[in-house]
Amino acid sequence: MKKDAADHLREGGADGFRNRVDQDIGNSKKTNGKAKTLRFQLRPFEAITLSTAPNYLVKGIIPRVGLVVVWGPPKCGKSFWIFDLVMHIALGWKYRKRRVQQGTVVYFALEGGGGFAARVEAWRRRHLPNHKEPVPFNLLDVPIDLVADRDALIAAIREQVAEPPAAVIIDTLNRALLGDENKSDDMAKFIRAADAIRIAFGCVVIIVHHCGVAKNRPRGHTSLAGADDAQIAIERNNDGVISAKVEHMKDAEAGALLASKLEKIDLGVDDDGDPLSSCIIVPTEIVAVAEPKKKKLPVGQQYGLNALKKVIADGLTVQPPAGHPFQANWPVVKNEKWRQQFYDYHPSDKAVTKRQALFRATLDLENAGFIALWKQFVALRDSVT
Repeated sequence: MKKDAADHLREGGADGFRNRVDQDIGNSKKTNGKAKTLRFQLRPFEAITLSTAPNYLVKGIIPRVGLVVVWGPPKCGKSFWIFDLVMHIALGWKYRKRRVQQGTVVYFALEGGGGFAARVEAWRRRHLPNHKEPVPFNLLDVPIDLVADRDALIAAIREQVAEPPAAVIIDTLNRALLGDENKSDDMAKFIRAADAIRIAFGCVVIIVHHCGVAKNRPRGHTSLAGADDAQIAIERNNDGVISAKVEHMKDAEAGALLASKLEKIDLGVDDDGDPLSSCIIVPTEIVAVAEPKKKKLPVGQQYGLNALKKVIADGLTVQPPAGHPFQANWPVVKNEKWRQQFYDYHPSDKAVTKRQALFRATLDLENAGFIALWKQFVALRDSVT
């Protein structure tokens, strides 16, 4: 008759029971006499060693593995800039005197795919006029739904690309997401799909994205900023200077600032005899620009911002639970503490007026990029002083 745990415990005491359990676990690792491969392999402390291998594709700008968000307003030159950068990765060329790890590039050009060939030709004529060797750059310029097409895209890359890609570029998030980028569930699905590509190839996934109406943060739900490993802001001033600033990087120092300009390249004429042209990115000098004067906030927003800063100043910040989307340097408080302080600040004697004012201030401050919300928590973003 088969003995249960209680029988073993009675016969051999605690030590006998442990030995029996250890034996059962050891046997469970074998199937038909063969060692069974465990899904999760744990490393003991002594086996954890520091790797000295490069952890970047472009030093100080693009990590070797992870999610990177490159964001900015429409027509600011962000797609031209990221294409120029990843071509340096594909060819293993130094980028603005920075070290580069060479690797294969897969580029999903989902906006203006028809004009992308002209962009490639312009770059080829300027930088590769006598180049005869294959360039490990691969283009996909048909519509996709990253969430639904994730597995098919991974399979296509594995079948058609000789080496696993070092970088996969999604240009842009809006064209790769059929859901609502402002909804946490839809953005979470997009992030998981991008992560699946990252895990499949051990690569970096670069997401080109637009900014919100206030132009001070990436558009859509803040969980994207919480999930990325680096974030790069692209701006273009009135003189045509395109600046790229590394706003944060998880495993390296941020703050790198690069300046560029677009240079027109003539490509001949089309079948109708009309001129063809495109642009390439060229380096330029960084010009110091005076800080713009801060616009005065509407009264309701100012009440909300002042109330949040007061709660933080009073030392009532908290550490939200695991899985939160906030960055490490964003102070976080509970919504109830902020609400109570807002009501204390607001001059109205009517509770309904205070509730409506807080509701409007919350929406306006989030849309303007001053705060980030998650569950019962609110965070003051690092760009707010």
